Amino acid sequence: MNEKFVLPVSIIIAGLLVGGGIYLNGRMERSAAKEQASKNAQVITGGTDISNIVRPIDATDHVVGNPKARILVVEYSDTECPFCKVFHNTMLSIMDEYGAKGEVAWVYRHYPAVSLHSNAPKQAEALECAAKLGGSAKFWEYTNKIYEITPSNNGLDMTELPKVATEVGLSMTAFNTCLQSGQYASRVASDIQNAQELGAAGTPYSVIIDTKTNEYYPLEGAYPYADFKTALDLILQS
Repeated sequence: MNEKFVLPVSIIIAGLLVGGGIYLNGRMERSAAKEQASKNAQVITGGTDISNIVRPIDATDHVVGNPKARILVVEYSDTECPFCKVFHNTMLSIMDEYGAKGEVAWVYRHYPAVSLHSNAPKQAEALECAAKLGGSAKFWEYTNKIYEITPSNNGLDMTELPKVATEVGLSMTAFNTCLQSGQYASRVASDIQNAQELGAAGTPYSVIIDTKTNEYYPLEGAYPYADFKTALDLILQS
């Protein structure tokens, strides 16, 4: 990446971290956000390389958009996190604008905060069951619906999970069998482990990957659409 691009992007994204750090489940103070911003700037300017830490995207991942897009946004999220709910809507808007043009793809991974949201791990498994029974389209339809109806902070009644499955056209019997089996608990645990390896302090935690330059930009927080769009545009214009 040329020097003219590195400096402005590092400033923009570091600034986003200062502003967005307060969204980390309400647990990151502004001073901590500034410290994270400094770390992020080091990553952007080559101080730290996380490319070998982010688990490679494979066929088991949930991707919307062109997998060969210039930008990949790998998000680690918690269905009961109120800030993840906000950022989910941001990403839906991003994909409406950039996904349609094949410029951005969105990869969804699980990072339930077990100590805060005891129901979130099972909800993450429910998302996986939707994918098993209905493929990628039903995964995203089910996931979008869960974020739409949850009041967050462990407020979603777990009896809603099979109801949502039927709403999106899945078999309730097959869904319940899948969910009760716990067959996707290890998959969820794998996503959690990868997020922790990346040093994610809260949710949502995302990594923007520029596939042209192989630059990785870690972002912590639920950034507003306008700010996130600014960062994406800087990359796309380089």
